[in-house]
Amino acid sequence: MEPETIVLLESDCPLDAPTCQALNSAGYTLRHIVTEDEGAIAEACRAASAVMTFMTPVRKCVIERMERCKIVVRLGVGYDSVDFAYARTRGIPVSNIPDYCMGEVADEALAMALALLRCLPFLDGFVRGGGWKPKLPYPIRSAEATTFGIIGLGRIGRATLAHAKGFPFRFVAYDPYLAPEEFARLGAESLSLEEILKQSDILSLHTPLTPETNQLLNAERLSLMKPTAILVNTARGKIVDTVALAAALREGRLGAAGIDVFEDEPLPDDHPLLSAPNLLLAPHWAWHSSESKERLHKMGGEEALRGLRGEPLRSCVN
Repeated sequence: MEPETIVLLESDCPLDAPTCQALNSAGYTLRHIVTEDEGAIAEACRAASAVMTFMTPVRKCVIERMERCKIVVRLGVGYDSVDFAYARTRGIPVSNIPDYCMGEVADEALAMALALLRCLPFLDGFVRGGGWKPKLPYPIRSAEATTFGIIGLGRIGRATLAHAKGFPFRFVAYDPYLAPEEFARLGAESLSLEEILKQSDILSLHTPLTPETNQLLNAERLSLMKPTAILVNTARGKIVDTVALAAALREGRLGAAGIDVFEDEPLPDDHPLLSAPNLLLAPHWAWHSSESKERLHKMGGEEALRGLRGEPLRSCVN
């Protein structure tokens, strides 16, 4: 019988040494696969006892070739890159790591919101260009006069709300899956999707990518937002129609935006966002800190071992 193998699908983010040692000490051979070819991925995963992936998709064509896989671990929060529904039909559990970077993402969302609220990216460029006392591209509002909206009050949405509570914002939220009494407990007014778009001066997105949230903020919904509003997306790129977003910024129908995630990553060189004004961009980096990387690797390795041993999983998504 072939030795028990754990396949890691990734090119530029290998597991750290302590996690590799823990997996090896448990009796498993770790095999790193660096390719985007799905045929090669499927062959590598064919006899794997477990598969771990950072960003490499694990689609049906890969899963249907798996002969002995006991678990697929998505090393991150989102799991839309794994065909978890098909994996369920094969009896293969899929797990994510939903809480390794809650504080980091909340911090970046709030940092982007505050930087844009104070117009800092524009002001920095203006001074570097030799200017002084500029005409602002959109009004700077005081925190007391600002409505901070959050779409999605899951783990990271709640962390963002908690971190933002240090400022005297008015807090509103939209989450159709949350009980009404939870909004009051968390300290945010419950609004409909249409009303939160209309009322928010800052709108921070914290939903997973699902069929319901795909293109949630399309051109029509973006048009409901205030022309001075600030949009922040640290969740999933496909939640926002970024072509429509770029147009809204160029045409002055939206004040500013902070975007960490995109439909296609890395962002294509010809994407209209790159020439849009009043825009703060980051390369899907909200999750990142030295501590979060350590947590991700450790928690991912532990979840893989639970699946291999047939133990209850910490975060099965299917």
